[in-house]
Formats: sequence, structure tokens, C-alpha cells
Amino acid sequence: MFKKILFPTDFSPISRKALEHIKQLKAGGAEEVIALHVIDDRTLIEAGYVDSIRGKLEEESKNSMEALAKELEGFGLKVQTHIRVGVPFKEILEMEKEESDLSLLIMSSHGKSNVVEMLMGSTAEKVVRKCKAPILIVKR
Repeated sequence: MFKKILFPTDFSPISRKALEHIKQLKAGGAEEVIALHVIDDRTLIEAGYVDSIRGKLEEESKNSMEALAKELEGFGLKVQTHIRVGVPFKEILEMEKEESDLSLLIMSSHGKSNVVEMLMGSTAEKVVRKCKAPILIVKR
């Protein structure tokens, strides 16, 4: 039923919880996972460290994504990984448009930065409002 899954992740503990649902969906016929991590460029700009931190964040993200891909491949899933820099909800929605045959989007209800989410609204909330694919939101 859910063959191709988009999994936006910030590598937080709650996104690990969402990952467990993907593993369970493998038994239900899931075949492929598109893992997406977005480095939020708004926080880089606000901190004034765009160039000095961006490279480090990209390297950390790459390492985390490689580990995630190996884990999912160990469950027999085909995995694509993507790391983008931008506004997370916009990049998630863009990836959804690019992957027109998505069966499901799975993401956590909250990410690493609860303070920012309380002030600006959560990424998950913004994605839910505009996403066309079915969505599974995993709560804390």
C-alpha cells in the first residue's frame, strides 16, 4: 500500500521514533524511502555564520544520513538520501512535488527547536496544510 515514503528528518530523538514506523511499514509492502534533511538557512543567517558553519553542518548531515541509509537498507528498503539548505517546510513540499509517486510522508510532530516552533509554528503543521500526499505525523 505505502510503497514509496518521504521521510524528512532532523535526526532528533522524535524523528527516530518516526523511523520505527517506517520499519514497521516494510512488513506492509513499503519498498523505498526518500530521506530528506534540511539545514535551516534562517538560523545560519541569524547567527551570522553562514560560511563557517554551513560546511560543518553539511558534513555532519552527510554522516548522519549515511548511517540512516545503512540502517534502512538493513531492513531491505531501497533508500535515496537528500540534504538541502533552505527553509525546512518549503524544501519538504518541494521534494513532495518532485517525487510525484509518493505513497506517504512520515515526519515527527516536533523537531530539535521547540522554542522556535512555539513562536513560528511547527514545520509539521506547515507541511500538513499544503502537502498533497497522505501524511503520518508521529507525536512525542
